Amino acid sequence: MKASPTLTNNLQAVLADLIDLHIQGKQAHWNIVGTNFRDLHLQLDEIVDAARQFADDTAERMRALHALPDGRSSTVAKSTSLAEFPGGLISTKDAIDRIVAALEAAVGTMRKVHDEVDEEDPTSADLLHEFIAKLEQYAWMVNAETMKASASVTAPDAK
Repeated sequence: MKASPTLTNNLQAVLADLIDLHIQGKQAHWNIVGTNFRDLHLQLDEIVDAARQFADDTAERMRALHALPDGRSSTVAKSTSLAEFPGGLISTKDAIDRIVAALEAAVGTMRKVHDEVDEEDPTSADLLHEFIAKLEQYAWMVNAETMKASASVTAPDAK
């Protein structure tokens, strides 16, 4: 099977977000300070490892479909849906907010392209299902660091 331009573009959008998620996770990992530093520092490594693996899986799937992945920094910077991560030291609370937002943005892209991907290539859609499940789990776990016990289960960003 050869990927159509639509499938290629959809998988490229996912790839760009995953590469950026990996980079942002490392930026946070190196520069967080504050309460629960060690726990978040280690948790960010898990997220970074998953994002790197998911990016690799996406790029290799693209090549299997005779599409060309583009992981160049200039391409990622132009096409990511993630907000830019700040430079310098960042508090654990601010890092949590930004990493959760990055995870949710990456998942948002996957959900946005899912139906078109599934229509053309259910195997690629299966990868998206796996990525979504794991990234949503990470978003929940990271977000739980600052949630109040009185927060609504249906509004996880209520802090």
